[in-house]
Amino acid sequence: MLKIKTEAEIEILRQNNLLVSKTLAEIGKLIRPGVTTLELDKRAEEFIRDHKAIPGFKGYHGFPNTLCTSVNSQVVHGIPSDYQLKDGDIISVDCGVIKNGYFGDSAFTFEVGEVDEKVRKLLKVTRESLWKGVDQAVAGHRLGDIGHAVQFHSEQHGYSVVREMVGHGLGSELHEPPEVPNYGRRGRGPKLPEGLVICIEPMINMGVKEIVQESDGWTIRTKDKMPSAHFEFAVAVRKGEADVLSTFDYIDEVLKNKSN
Repeated sequence: MLKIKTEAEIEILRQNNLLVSKTLAEIGKLIRPGVTTLELDKRAEEFIRDHKAIPGFKGYHGFPNTLCTSVNSQVVHGIPSDYQLKDGDIISVDCGVIKNGYFGDSAFTFEVGEVDEKVRKLLKVTRESLWKGVDQAVAGHRLGDIGHAVQFHSEQHGYSVVREMVGHGLGSELHEPPEVPNYGRRGRGPKLPEGLVICIEPMINMGVKEIVQESDGWTIRTKDKMPSAHFEFAVAVRKGEADVLSTFDYIDEVLKNKSN
């Protein structure tokens, strides 16, 4: 059953997702060689609680932390640790909040120091593929249109799309129907109704599409240990054009200031 949101619910979800966007920007300020993923996690939790919200991932099905921090070949669900980021790493930071009974959820893959040009291109194409998917989140389109747009753009550049991990509906629960795959066929799947809120989150691999789970029971890694990138927006389905509830503007501003 798809849960259609009222305008009031969409506005709460917008505020929550903007808080996630600001939290990710706050984390972006700290990302550099030598910082641990646990330090990033601690700052995220402080920032979220300072804004009168609750970390959305902490305790979710037993997940121990505020952030999912997935480095290099880790695709998603990496657990923050004493791992010190190194020059040339990439790190996907996935963050969720709960406020006023609703969730926010977004992810961004950051570069650490000087990153190899081939890896930077993977990040660029993955971010572009997110926008290709967003463009299809329009009332009357079908779920397969989103997945097809992400898949077509990514595969066109020689990358592969993770199949097992997907986007999802978002609301009073972190994961609501429908599942939102990053692959698919145009014109297939359920019709997208106006007022549906979904998270579109391409997980794109430089090498093969296959993944494995690490022994911690959470972390998902690429089978060939090649890098993977991950970007995520929450989006409300509207007539004519999708309504993006998240933003990367705060992050881009922080990264621009760091590079100056």
